[in-house]
Amino acid sequence: MNTRATRNDKRPPRRAVQGAASDIAAQVLAAAAGVVTTVLEEGRTADDVMMQFEDHPQLRAIRAVALGTLRWWSRCDALIAPLLTRSPQQTAPLLRALLCVAVHQLQHSRNPLESTVSAAVNAARLVGLTHAAGLVNAVLRRFLRERDALVAALESAPAQRHAHPQWLVDELRSAWPDCWEALLEANNAHPPLTLRLDLTRVSREDYLRQLQEAGLEGQLVPWLPTAVIVTKPVAVERLPLFREGAVSVQDASAQLAARLLAPVDGERVLDACAAPGGKSGALLELAPELRLTALDCDAQRAQRVADNLRRLGRTAGLVVADLTAEPRWWDGVLFDAILLDAPCSATGVIRRHPEIKWLRREADIEALAEQQQRMLQSCWALLKPGGRLVYATCSVLPAENAAVVARFLAEHADAREVEPPAHEAPLRRANPGWQMLPMQEAGGDGFYYACLKRLATGEGP
Repeated sequence: MNTRATRNDKRPPRRAVQGAASDIAAQVLAAAAGVVTTVLEEGRTADDVMMQFEDHPQLRAIRAVALGTLRWWSRCDALIAPLLTRSPQQTAPLLRALLCVAVHQLQHSRNPLESTVSAAVNAARLVGLTHAAGLVNAVLRRFLRERDALVAALESAPAQRHAHPQWLVDELRSAWPDCWEALLEANNAHPPLTLRLDLTRVSREDYLRQLQEAGLEGQLVPWLPTAVIVTKPVAVERLPLFREGAVSVQDASAQLAARLLAPVDGERVLDACAAPGGKSGALLELAPELRLTALDCDAQRAQRVADNLRRLGRTAGLVVADLTAEPRWWDGVLFDAILLDAPCSATGVIRRHPEIKWLRREADIEALAEQQQRMLQSCWALLKPGGRLVYATCSVLPAENAAVVARFLAEHADAREVEPPAHEAPLRRANPGWQMLPMQEAGGDGFYYACLKRLATGEGP
């Protein structure tokens, strides 16, 4: 039998298939360069910018390339700098981003080098940089010729080696002298997909079995009974029981907040910065009869809380208000417990949001600490004597954590730090408070927690 393609064979010729693949690669690089440019030039989060590609068939590839480039941005930028006649800062932002996206792919992807260069040249045309297509080709080919020397030149300085701004390297070195470089490495690692199980609806053992039946693999987080890590990231739609609300995506360190507050059925509890609703859901899963108020200052973010609670089949009172303003929303009845997951630098979740390295500034930290102090003051006025408050941030910087709590304790004679409820989490003493660092062996993001009690009148330490 003649096995050659006949005139009626519907399969495209090999050259056409290769051409289609090249077109797709160029589209991915072009889109990723656009995302990187918008993030860095407009100061928007990558998640926000990526929403425009929500229905794009190459969404996962675009996201992976864009986040990878942001993760290694300063290093990629430094690699192309010697190859340009102008400095990177004088280069058009979109062209600069495209070159960095391409260099990242040349360094970190398994795609053939020649194909990546070709795709980058085609991407230049797709984004309206046709006049610079020759420059893109020349820079990338020269990079490949000189790569070893260019990379070696960056290895001596930690900021360039680990792609972090110098101010953040200095802060981490000062705060965590015994492990600062491991922190930098952890920030550049790919984060795990961690799930929170509603143990009132499914056991860990049963869920591991359901994952296996779905062709997925999971592993338990030994220090947290509600947490399971899916070893290979997948779309949430593929997760068993996600649509039914018995499982949620939430980092293990973030899950710890609800357990440290230790809610009890019937208590009146405030989740003071509730969006997007993960911690509200976790509180209600621990105590389904909780009288929970979920507050956020932004109406759209508060809607996300409502949507998440609806999926979980849980209810809470939703309030849109500024926590630091006069509490007109409040009915005057003091809360038994308050969770304050305060806005912060987010330096503990850089591995999930690498753009934080480039959007956050050293000057931001003092302003954030003042805001956190005001929020603590506001929450304290809503807490009953004998009540408890958990202060949390996803920061690893003491200025937002132990320093904020120490100042608050010094200014409030009725405030005491207390030992957290029994747990097995690998927390470090921050004095006051406790710190989780985003190390791979711990499995969780960087979070700070302080457990406080408001003393009743006449109550001693």
